[in-house]
Amino acid sequence: VSVKSAAEEVAKKFGRTSSPLYAIVNNAGIGNPKLGLNKILQVNTYGPKRVCDAFLPLLDPSIGRVVNVTSASGPTYLAGCSEEVKKILTSPEVSWTEIEEFMAECLKLNIESEQTTDQGSGIDSAYGISKACTNAYTIYLARENPKFTINACTPGFIETDLTRPMAEANSKTPAEMGMKSPEEGASASIFLLMGNPSGSGHYYGSDCVRSPFDKYRSPGDPPYTG
Repeated sequence: VSVKSAAEEVAKKFGRTSSPLYAIVNNAGIGNPKLGLNKILQVNTYGPKRVCDAFLPLLDPSIGRVVNVTSASGPTYLAGCSEEVKKILTSPEVSWTEIEEFMAECLKLNIESEQTTDQGSGIDSAYGISKACTNAYTIYLARENPKFTINACTPGFIETDLTRPMAEANSKTPAEMGMKSPEEGASASIFLLMGNPSGSGHYYGSDCVRSPFDKYRSPGDPPYTG
């Protein structure tokens, strides 16, 4: 409701300007496994969809962009999944229905079984599932809205409220854990907003280079061309 209200407020503020927005950036996320898979999916995957459903009509059709900030946890998660799961979530023809069905199956397995890693879904990683599904949503959204430039990216391993507890748990500083600053983490998003990414419906690494959806690509490695 709040997302819809915000979109209505923006439309009201700009009055007769039918397409007042240049871009949408979905950057909100949670990752604490104690919150449970459903809560993490609601924020990390359904959240971007709710925002896009509400705000996409306000994007300028000639220059509009969408950036979904996901994570390398998505490709890392998919790398451990069955070929069937990989095919679904990386298909150029993936539908939102297929993404929802996959999330529903993960939730069912998460509730019914503790031996989830044997199912081919790899649902021991709630955060990875959510980011892989948001990457798949990016593919779907770009295909359905070809007039916009729509991509996803990882910010890298960044010091935030989400990651700082990891350093504390290891009795290390964020720098010792290899975390970068939030400013450094904005590089890929800024590139997708202001730069010239190749195409739409793709996923980019923290070094602003196109990367695969189904396996980790280290910063500095050659671009993905598939």
